[in-house]
Amino acid sequence: MEEKRILCIGLVCLDIISVVDSYPEEDSDTRCLSQRWQRGGNASNTCTVLALLGAPCAFMGSLAPGHAANFVRDDFRRYEVDLTHVALHLACSLPISTVISNWATGTRTILHAASNLPDVTAADFEKVDLSQYKWIHWEGRNASEQVKMLQRVEKYNQSCPPSERVTTSVEVEKTRPELYQLFCYGDVVFVSKDVAKTFGFYSAPEAVKGLYRRLKPGATLICAWAEYGADAMGPDKLLVHSDAFSPETVVDTLGAGDTFNAAVILALSKGNTLPAALTYGCQVAGRKCGVHGYDGIV
Repeated sequence: MEEKRILCIGLVCLDIISVVDSYPEEDSDTRCLSQRWQRGGNASNTCTVLALLGAPCAFMGSLAPGHAANFVRDDFRRYEVDLTHVALHLACSLPISTVISNWATGTRTILHAASNLPDVTAADFEKVDLSQYKWIHWEGRNASEQVKMLQRVEKYNQSCPPSERVTTSVEVEKTRPELYQLFCYGDVVFVSKDVAKTFGFYSAPEAVKGLYRRLKPGATLICAWAEYGADAMGPDKLLVHSDAFSPETVVDTLGAGDTFNAAVILALSKGNTLPAALTYGCQVAGRKCGVHGYDGIV
């Protein structure tokens, strides 16, 4: 029997990445070490990593026509990511991020140019055959619509035997209050360091212990904290920690969080324990920080 896929819902955009030997001063003229186009967006990146790690996956999001969108679509196909549920908007343009990648430190500075491209809606999601997927992951964006999508999966799961149920996860990354309603949904919730800080938490263990009460009963909360590793808490309410696995030289942190999410999702979807999944996520994210792009993580 063909393995069920993992579906990621969220943004795809074009990243134009300029690698420099040091961050440029304002009003200066700086020569790049290199420049490349790369498919970006949290959910899009998570699909890339899942595909590289050998997981059949699909992307659901919006696309527009044009040269940049053609590049994005071709790149999805290169990684064999299924695009059945992509919504095409002919009168819109693709979002573009300009990324300054500092070779000396591995940091990335992102200038995101949002476009008129709308996010996929609950009506779009009604067309998804849930029986084809074992896991669906949402990058928190238009949260009110995404709540309706999650509620549809909850209703579907109530009619299924346990072995056929779809596991759900959500990522609360941006510090937008509208997104915080997503804490109440999802079997697994990924919360970012930035969001944790807005709630007054200044370490991953503090954030996990402090925010866990916002989750639905039986859910799992995961928080990665860069070089300090990651912490999590599952239904047993026991705090789990993994150290970071930093590469010898950090060269590119763009998409490290998306890489971590993908590796954790894959490990949990295969039945691994939460401590094992957390460690695997930190290991793969560490490898990613040591290479430009994603292909070198495997």
